[in-house]
Order: sequence, then C-alpha cells, then structure tokens
Amino acid sequence: MGIIDSIRRTIREHGLLPSGTRVAVALSGGADSVALLYALRELAEAERFHVVGAVHLNHQLRGADADADDEFCRSLAARLDVPIDVERADIARLARESSISVEHAAHIARHACFERAAARLGAAAVAVAHTKDDQAETFLLRLLRGAGPRGLSGMHPRSGIVVRPLIQTSRSDVRECLRATGIAFREDASNADLSIPRNRIRHELLPLLDARFSPGIVEVLDREAVIAREDAEYLEDQARAAAARLVVRTGRGVEIDADALMAEPIAVARRVVRHAQQMVAGADHFIGFDAGEAVRRFMVSKSTGQLDLPGHRANRRGTAIVLTPSRGREKPAPQADFLYQLEVPGEVAIPEAACAISAASSAVPAGRLAREMWHLAGRSDEAVIEARRLVGPLAVRNRRAGDAFRPLGMSGRKTLQDFFVDAKIQRLEREITPVIVDSAGQIVWIAGLALAEEFRVTEATKDVVILKRLPI
Repeated sequence: MGIIDSIRRTIREHGLLPSGTRVAVALSGGADSVALLYALRELAEAERFHVVGAVHLNHQLRGADADADDEFCRSLAARLDVPIDVERADIARLARESSISVEHAAHIARHACFERAAARLGAAAVAVAHTKDDQAETFLLRLLRGAGPRGLSGMHPRSGIVVRPLIQTSRSDVRECLRATGIAFREDASNADLSIPRNRIRHELLPLLDARFSPGIVEVLDREAVIAREDAEYLEDQARAAAARLVVRTGRGVEIDADALMAEPIAVARRVVRHAQQMVAGADHFIGFDAGEAVRRFMVSKSTGQLDLPGHRANRRGTAIVLTPSRGREKPAPQADFLYQLEVPGEVAIPEAACAISAASSAVPAGRLAREMWHLAGRSDEAVIEARRLVGPLAVRNRRAGDAFRPLGMSGRKTLQDFFVDAKIQRLEREITPVIVDSAGQIVWIAGLALAEEFRVTEATKDVVILKRLPI
C-alpha cells in the first residue's frame, strides 16, 4: 500500500507500537479506518506487533445506514480473519440525558468502548484512523473556540491506550491508496452535514484558506499543532514543578502561596491555578479559562469574601488562597463594590480587576483629525474620547444596579446587564469589569469592551482624553 512508509515512520518516530504490542483497530467502515486495518496487518510482522482484532461501535444515529456499516465491518473482519468486537450505543439518548452535544456524547462512548474492547481482546493499544487533515480541522475548531497552546496542540500521536498511526498521513493519500488497490469502504453521509461545525471547516473553511490564503494549509496547521504541543508540554512541565512548591494539600482541599505564585511567569501561574482547581473540583468539572482567571484576580484583590466556581470555592487565609470542594449549583458570591477616583492626567490601580486605568489628555494637532492619530473603537485596552463632553473628575467603579449607556454606533440605550449578556461576558467577569464614569454619572467607557456614543470623537474634536487599561 502506498501509505505504508508514512505509517511506519509515524509508528517508529513516536514509539506507538513497540515490539510485542497487541493492538486493536477502531473500524468504522470509512476509508481511513479500512486503510489503517489493511496497513497495520501488512506492517505487523516486520514491525513485530500483533493486530489482535477490530473494534466497531454502532452509534445508532443513522438508522439503516448505521446497521449497514455494522454489517460491512463484520464482513471485512471475517474476510481478513480478524476478530471483531462490536457494541451498540444510543448516542442521541446519551446526549439528551447528559445535556451535551451528540458529537461529545459519541466521543465519550467511543473511548469507553475502546477500553472495554481492548480488555476483551487482550490489546494494549487501540489504533484510530485520524489523519493529518483531521488534525488541521481540530486545530481550527479549537482556535475558533479560543483554545490556548494545550488545546491547539490538537490530537497527540498517543493518548492513553489510543494511538494514531495515520496522524502524519493526508486524507488524499489514503483515498488514492484505496483507489489504487481497489479496496472497498463505506461513505458516511453525515460527513456532508454542514450543520456540524467540523464539516463546515472541512468543506468550506479549509478549501477557502487553501485557495485564497495559504496553499497547503493542512501542512501549515499540522506544523502549528506540533509547535503548540511542544510548547504546551514544556509549560506543563514548568507548571508541575511550580505546583510542587506552591500548592499544598490540606484536609479539605489545597492552599496556594499567592505571593509566590504571582511572582511566577503568567503562563506558568495560570497552569498552576488550573492544576490546583482540578485537584479540588475533580474530573467531573471542567475548569475553563474564566474560572482560572477569577482565582488569579481574587489573589491580587482586597476581597475577603468567598469566590464560588464549578465544583469548588476559593477563600483567603492570610497570604494563602484556600480552595475547597463545593457541591451542587452554587451562586457566585457577591463581590464588594469598588470605586476609585481617576485624575486627568493620572493612573489608579484596580486590584479587584488585576489592572490599572490611566488617563492622559492630548490636543489634536492643527490640520489633523483624531481618527488619523488614534484607534477609536474602544474595544481594546485603549479608548480615545471627546474631552469637552466630560464632566470631571472621572471615577472607576464596577457596575451598579440600573446602569445604562448608549454603546458606540447604536441609536438607543442599553442596560449594562443586557450589554454583558449580549457580549457573552461571564458572570464573574461582569462584577469586576472596570466602568469609567464622569462626575455626572455618565458611563464613558466599559474598559476593553465599549465606548459610549456620547463621547466619540468627531471631525470637530480639538481635545481628547486617552484612557488605557494596563496590567499590574
């Protein structure tokens, strides 16, 4: 087969199937998994591993087509004299009962099936048929969802008992190999369903990027995933070493030395916090970026209250942050209001938000326009406002009940609550987002998010105030 050398190189480079390994092949009936089964059988003797069976999970999502896939896999395994382990799962029901997407439910069911089948077949590994193209799709999916280096590292060549011998082989090479050898496979009609995000990336975004922006985009994204994986592994190693020094288990949870942690590089500190949170919350709770940032901000704030998060809560004990498990759906603890006066020019620290806000005045040079000199949108860490509309002095505070303003470019006013909801700002973030107001109580700028229409600069603007959000 034409893809043999590529698969052999991947197996050797990543040590996927050491001599004597008993491996089962996840077989869906599609082109990639069929090619993988044939290729591993061809390589087994020379590479000294053993193909001990195939694994098929009938997802029961496509009615007669799913049953036809099931029968195709059984027939193929029989023809190749390979034992096959088949399970059925009602994925749609699992998704409903768990309140998760069908795709997520299928992923969970497949991996549980792999574990059971491996035990029955006496396999130490299960080979799945993810290709280089699948890796590129995963990279883009996670990029669009805001993943960091760990997420962008995509699918690893080995994850637990799962190995991916095709991860450095392109989908087109697999298809060409099957065409050349006349090997039959099944086409899954759901792969053309554009309501599924991965399919939209596969059929719309990747072809557009390849044709209009970067020929060979799959190779580029595959390389980016490798770089992200190597960077993430290094940072995780550094974070594990830091956590060993700074995170201490207690009878009820863990304690973190806040001062020492804040002295660490931020990329390491974030990972230490997430590691500590996961230790306390347990595997059943997903610890996302917002939850980790909430604890980091809590560390530098003056708050002595309690911070409630998924599966755990944070409290302060001297210079330590104490994380303890919590049960059930708990409401976030109310944050103490803050209010700081901001002089122009001047700067004020906002520890509750882990930032500072600065203000400076400037005149627009004769013959120039403000828009030629500054970015004016207000959705970054800087906002430029019309000075003559301000009623000084300025103040920086968190939101208050009844707050409303007219966002830049809108014809009507909107409550700050509705603005936060529409902008998908997490509840914890809403309580600590700096709101800059003038002495008349007018909202001027929602730091990093929106400028008020009343304070936009125009061609007639002569003097401006420049507001900046700065890290501390």
